[in-house]
Amino acid sequence: MATPVLLAALLAAPAAWSATPAPPDPTQDQLMITAGFLNGHPDLRFRLLALEKHKAGKREDAFRFFQYAAQYADKPSQGMVAEMLWNGDGTAQDRALAYVWMDLAAERGYEGFVGLRERYWSQLTEAERARALAEGEAIYARYGDAAAKPRIAAVLRRERKAVTGSRTGFAGNLRIVVPGPSGSREIDGSKFYDERFWDPAKYQAWHDAVWTKPRIGTVDVGGVEQVKAGDASSRIPVVSPVQDLPEPDAGSEMPQLEPTDAKP
Repeated sequence: MATPVLLAALLAAPAAWSATPAPPDPTQDQLMITAGFLNGHPDLRFRLLALEKHKAGKREDAFRFFQYAAQYADKPSQGMVAEMLWNGDGTAQDRALAYVWMDLAAERGYEGFVGLRERYWSQLTEAERARALAEGEAIYARYGDAAAKPRIAAVLRRERKAVTGSRTGFAGNLRIVVPGPSGSREIDGSKFYDERFWDPAKYQAWHDAVWTKPRIGTVDVGGVEQVKAGDASSRIPVVSPVQDLPEPDAGSEMPQLEPTDAKP
């Protein structure tokens, strides 16, 4: 089975898949992760877990974790759900639903996802297209930005309050002590508590900066017209959001990230 082009991008370093210089990525800093950063960022936690499961050949687990991350407005994970459905990787093949999930991934107009979505559409039969449009509303109601952005925003606010207590901002001189086998190390609190990773609007802007123009491979759409900037809108009708989905229960499992040379 061929490796999905989006998976290849997700496995690469951020600088490799961003068309512009990538903003800082906290998931590349082992100390940040060890200090508990992912506890407040379920989108990143579940995406990283999904990638590890996929790499280990545990494809059904990977599919489940990508769906967990998708619940928190993670567009790359929504795209990976689409790729796995399209290829029958870790789940039954379903090209109509694959299109719906890639349409979700393209919801913000990220160029790479829009291109993949159009590739899917060009290869669907008329019956598959009809089913995608008919069944897409229920998926959008649960995983579209109107439902998922408030969901991740609520977690960010909750976890931000938990780590800062009654303070309205982050303490500039705060140091975080991270114990390890060779002794403790410290992280500057201003790095861990950077507003771009905790303020919901700034957090989404950070994602946009990374994924607006990702390099996720060449998309061959055959005879379909070249996608223009104004062609990014969804074919699926707008629906009312369903925000009260239960939080995924993954216990205490965390990604086992490779050590880095990051310094506190």
